[in-house]
Amino acid sequence: MYIEHLNGYWEIEEVTLENGTKKQYQFNETIDYISINDSLKGFRKKLKPGINDTYFTSDDAEAITLKIEDNQLNIYYKTAYAEWKETVLEASEKHLKVRNENKDVYLYKRYVPIKLDID
Repeated sequence: MYIEHLNGYWEIEEVTLENGTKKQYQFNETIDYISINDSLKGFRKKLKPGINDTYFTSDDAEAITLKIEDNQLNIYYKTAYAEWKETVLEASEKHLKVRNENKDVYLYKRYVPIKLDID
């Protein structure tokens, strides 16, 4: 299914709201890092990318549990403050598309680090 493609760095590309309105993202100050282990548990963290594979982050992370329900892959998130669910619509090497409980659809692209030759 889609599980093997979830791990890694993701950058939001566009959001399509439930009413059809689209918002494009040309530049992002933060990206998402998703890490899932073999027991279908893991975390998502917000990172600020630097140059040459450096990242800045806080200690905050959202706990993740994956569940296959009704032939769909659902991601359950949990923090000290909230719990919510997203349904994976697509996950590939290059793209991740999820729908939240408000029926908003988030399209992510695989993040490519900024590399500078600073010799």
